[in-house]
Amino acid sequence: MRYQSIFRPDLFANKTIIVTGGGTGIGRATAHELASLGAHVVLAARKLSNLEKVRDEIQADGGSVSITSCNIREEAEVKALFDFVLDAHGKVDGLVNNAGGQFLSPAEFISLKGWQAVVETNLTGTFLMCREVFNRYMNEHGGVIVNMLIEMWRGFPGMAHSAAARAGIENLTKTLAVEWARSGVRINAVAPGLIQSSGLDNYPDAAKVFIDQYVHDIPMKRMGSESEVAAAIVFLLSPAAAYISGESIRIDGGSSLWRKTWEVPEHENAPATFDGFR
Repeated sequence: MRYQSIFRPDLFANKTIIVTGGGTGIGRATAHELASLGAHVVLAARKLSNLEKVRDEIQADGGSVSITSCNIREEAEVKALFDFVLDAHGKVDGLVNNAGGQFLSPAEFISLKGWQAVVETNLTGTFLMCREVFNRYMNEHGGVIVNMLIEMWRGFPGMAHSAAARAGIENLTKTLAVEWARSGVRINAVAPGLIQSSGLDNYPDAAKVFIDQYVHDIPMKRMGSESEVAAAIVFLLSPAAAYISGESIRIDGGSSLWRKTWEVPEHENAPATFDGFR
């Protein structure tokens, strides 16, 4: 079935937009949205096999797309990505920093290696992509960047590494929105809650109980869809958001307003130890 977008067909005609992590999940949905709206989409990820599948899907729908491998944690590979795009197209109108990753674990069991992998991929990788697109093109020509967060407004027990990294990305987004406004660069972020995405396949069976409880606590009583997140990203990339910068849009069905997914067992380990009128 041909992809059907809610936006007008030529919204991004003659635009070149990079989507990292474009081979699966939200990145794939965003790539389809943008291509269906006339953009040439450059998909980047570590695994070319996933990108090749999405490329074939988009081309079958008549869209324009190219792919390249890139590990956003590696500065040299990030630079090579922009060499590839600028040599082929001469410009980067938009950047979607979708690539990232995490795993479920109580904080006390996260190894240093695991912590560094998540922080470097999510936070450092996002920074490298932002810095490079600004220095290589947007400083002189302007452009739009959309970063990826998670619903972490009340902390995120079970994912301390990702919550810390994504909180850093949110502050980075606000900071760059001010620093780079002089160049006509807008930068915003989206914060998905629980999304019915291929990313859930990476979690162990034990996580299913956690996920079921999470869904129960979402006011809308359902998961979101990849397309719903992609639509918000496309809005932020579009001229309709021309006066929006430094903001984070929550796409979470209201879950950031009410969540109780981390069970705290009964205990007596928090006694009152201070009374000024003892």
